[in-house]
Amino acid sequence: MSRNLEKIRNLGIMAHIDAGKTTVTERILYFTGRTHKIGEVHEGTTVMDYLAEEQQRGITITSAATTCPWKGHTINLIDTPGHVDFTIEVERSLLILDGAVAVFDASEGVQAQSETVWHQAQKYQVPCICFINKMDKIGADFEMSVRSLREKLLAQPVPVQLPMGAEDNFLGFIDLLEMQALFFKQEKVGATFEAQAIPQPYLEAAREARHDLIEQAAEYDSQLLEAYIHDQPISSDQIIAGLRAGTLEGKLHPVLCGAALQSIGSRALLDAVVRYLPSPLDRRYIPGYAPGKPEKTLKYQCDPEGILVATAFKITAGQHGDLIYTRIYSGTLKTNIKLLNSSRDRKENITKIYRMHADHRIQCQQAIAGDIVALVGLKHTLTGDTLCSAKKPIVLEGIKFPEPVMSLSIEPRTAGERAKLGQALDILKREDPTFAADFNSETGQTIISGMGELHLEILQHKITRDMGLNIRVGRPRVAYKETITLTAQGEGKFIKQTGGRGQYGHVVLSVEPHQPEPDEDHLIFEDRVSHGAIPKEYIPSIITGVSAAAGSGVLAGFPLIDIKISIMDGSYHTVDSSDIAFQQAASLAFYDAVKKAQPVLLEPIMKMQIVTPEQYYGAVQGDLTRRRAVIRHARQRQQIRIIDALVPLSETFGYASDLRSNTQGRASYTMEPYKYAAMPEQISQKVLETAY
Repeated sequence: MSRNLEKIRNLGIMAHIDAGKTTVTERILYFTGRTHKIGEVHEGTTVMDYLAEEQQRGITITSAATTCPWKGHTINLIDTPGHVDFTIEVERSLLILDGAVAVFDASEGVQAQSETVWHQAQKYQVPCICFINKMDKIGADFEMSVRSLREKLLAQPVPVQLPMGAEDNFLGFIDLLEMQALFFKQEKVGATFEAQAIPQPYLEAAREARHDLIEQAAEYDSQLLEAYIHDQPISSDQIIAGLRAGTLEGKLHPVLCGAALQSIGSRALLDAVVRYLPSPLDRRYIPGYAPGKPEKTLKYQCDPEGILVATAFKITAGQHGDLIYTRIYSGTLKTNIKLLNSSRDRKENITKIYRMHADHRIQCQQAIAGDIVALVGLKHTLTGDTLCSAKKPIVLEGIKFPEPVMSLSIEPRTAGERAKLGQALDILKREDPTFAADFNSETGQTIISGMGELHLEILQHKITRDMGLNIRVGRPRVAYKETITLTAQGEGKFIKQTGGRGQYGHVVLSVEPHQPEPDEDHLIFEDRVSHGAIPKEYIPSIITGVSAAAGSGVLAGFPLIDIKISIMDGSYHTVDSSDIAFQQAASLAFYDAVKKAQPVLLEPIMKMQIVTPEQYYGAVQGDLTRRRAVIRHARQRQQIRIIDALVPLSETFGYASDLRSNTQGRASYTMEPYKYAAMPEQISQKVLETAY
């Protein structure tokens, strides 16, 4: 074993947009010695936001990886976007991370995208610690922020620090483990601290907070519990052991505070990362299944000497081939070795291995379990695929990608650029699984689809600026769907007699509305055929036929979703029946059933949060009502109103400029996909009229 795996931390930084996530990351790079100058978001000089688009807009668009040292530990760090349009970057990072730091704005607490990324972390069972940032900002409120963690995220926040003051009077923080006050001095780049006794006004609150801290940590460490019960002296190491155990179980969430822009709290946050967050060894087993046999569970341990198991989680296209970002769970990767992509049953060959520092590459000859590296040479691998030894193949959990909710048409300005546009779109699809592109042969236009207006805007800029193409862009369109509201039965027969062998397929099926679970498919199938009316080998063909037919609905050609299909009956011919015949019969039966099941149009509904000064609340509320919004909550905090609403996506076009006009530019909003819902009949009719 070439390195001590206990000393590795694979860490992600996640937050709502503008909570200061990238600023926190840049301080981590500086204080670990990875950079020698602090990058600033407002200056466009950050290391991790290296794309021109990121530096111009001051937001993170793509996740960036680097490695930095801290007190004998190696931290593999991934900075993720905070904007909901790029939530897939968070999702695929959390798939392979061992721990995360969730950053919160002290004046806001938990915000809309905070909830989204938190639930993503819980989905992949990633332990989290919390950093309450911007304690120097107007309206900063540590207690409110901690309370919002408990109430909105159902987390178990455990403060290990208490702030001294807030806003312009933010003096530093109290370390509850050592029971000392740390006052900061802003003398040069990066704050310095002076440890003092806890001032009298904070002493009682600090004692109570430390008592609560010990009480919660004792639930996860028997020695600490013993000392607590018998009122024995308790060391900081004992508390750390209990906190770490509770954090690794996902039951406790240590909370720290600071002001990243002033470099306050960055070193303490790094200490918390190595103290509380897991090493690769804390993920004792890597669960997966045998290829083609999901019921056969396999488990491997994190061991550099073990069988090779890795996951590809991100692809970046380059001039000399794709960079495949990969997390190694077990075994050792070396250049020029053959391995298996078990997700696609394709053999791959690694030609180069890189350690990444944002967009800079450092070539290495090998990488071991626990490492996050970028590989070159893989021809068939996509995001979420498993890479492993062909001798003992395993397939790990992949990612279920959200479907695009918005589309627009693009076309090259010259016929000669059409082929280049197709190549550019293929590159973007490889890089971004939430991006889709389809060519409409009738109109000659290409329809691109994504997660929102900003997502599509960024993609347009990539095509024009990075790939040098001139394109015409149409207006954004909503990605509508269709579904059914009743249960119905349909029958389809496909019979063809030609000079030779004929074609025969006969299918009877029923359809019924079905509300899938979050990670469940939109079409659910059940085989209820009895007495061998249809041979088992034709059932997959029926499923294929129905799935293809569901891509174009009966009302306006929008995809059909949220349907359970039961294959009931049918018949076959020993000579003429074939896979193609049953696919055709299945699609006919499906359309027959859907037409009888009262189909309706569905529209995407967005979850929106608007933060506005109280004086503009009436104007904002009135505008939302005109947009068919349903206001779920409207709470007040000081002179601010926070509105949570559900709004049809079709009604959100142009909202940013209208909100600026209604509030003199003083309000802000965030938006993310929530669900699909049936459209009002009057609105539905208008969509149907324009669809034809």
